[in-house]
Amino acid sequence: PLPLIQRFFAALALQVMLAGCATTPPDSVLAVPAPAQKYAAIVVDARTGKQLFEVSSTAQRYPASLTKMMTLYLLFEALDSGRVSKQTQIPVSDHAASQPPTKLRFRRGESIDVDSAIRAIVVKSANDVAVAVGEYLGGSEDQFAAMMTSRARQLGMTSTIFRNASGLPDGGQMTTARDMAVLGMALHRRFPQQFHYFSESDFMFRGRLVRGHNDMLGRVRGVDGIKTGYIRASGFNIVTSYNADGRNLIVVVMGADSARQRNDHVEALIQRSLSPTVDGAKTRLMFAEQ
Repeated sequence: PLPLIQRFFAALALQVMLAGCATTPPDSVLAVPAPAQKYAAIVVDARTGKQLFEVSSTAQRYPASLTKMMTLYLLFEALDSGRVSKQTQIPVSDHAASQPPTKLRFRRGESIDVDSAIRAIVVKSANDVAVAVGEYLGGSEDQFAAMMTSRARQLGMTSTIFRNASGLPDGGQMTTARDMAVLGMALHRRFPQQFHYFSESDFMFRGRLVRGHNDMLGRVRGVDGIKTGYIRASGFNIVTSYNADGRNLIVVVMGADSARQRNDHVEALIQRSLSPTVDGAKTRLMFAEQ
């Protein structure tokens, strides 16, 4: 017999098919996209805070590069407070430059302006740039990670611990799908003037075009960000913002076996959540206004 979680998704696929939606994806898209020990998902109505869907959303997971959402949150705060401007030069230390790919491959003594740093983190998920930002704002990456965790608690991310600015493997760096949804909503609400960065799929740096990883951009009308992530221990993660036709959703999928599988699952969850057949009576208010 099928495990409980797979039976749940099979029933969900049947429910969507019966709704008669012409664009409903096949059953396989709604199948569990990963082993249960890695998979987690949540869909939240970002306007009301209602939870529309969840599986294992409070189970501990590795954030991978979703970590960089908090790195950017603190950088956006520094912009808002005037501590930095978009022209501020951030030095790249030996430690930052030594990070494994993905990165922009800086040499010792080089620097990057804040505007380019934001694009490098959003589009390229550059580990060297994320660490450089953390060192600049926190004095050291360890101190910055403590700042990240402190801000997470203040935002209501009750189960998240950050150990670095990039999301590179660290056994102590943990989060949940729910906490990542909280962070996605907080970025949207707190920094509407900066949120456009998350919709960018490429940018120019030093005369060359740098392309991004987020294939959900341009794939589904209304998707306007936010961030992907992958390490071997986590599987393929994503936080996606959908904003169209008066609806604003935050969709988190963690632990998929491939980027394509993850993206198919996100698209299916968006379609399900927009369907009028979804039973609103079963939702509950989870997220307070921030």
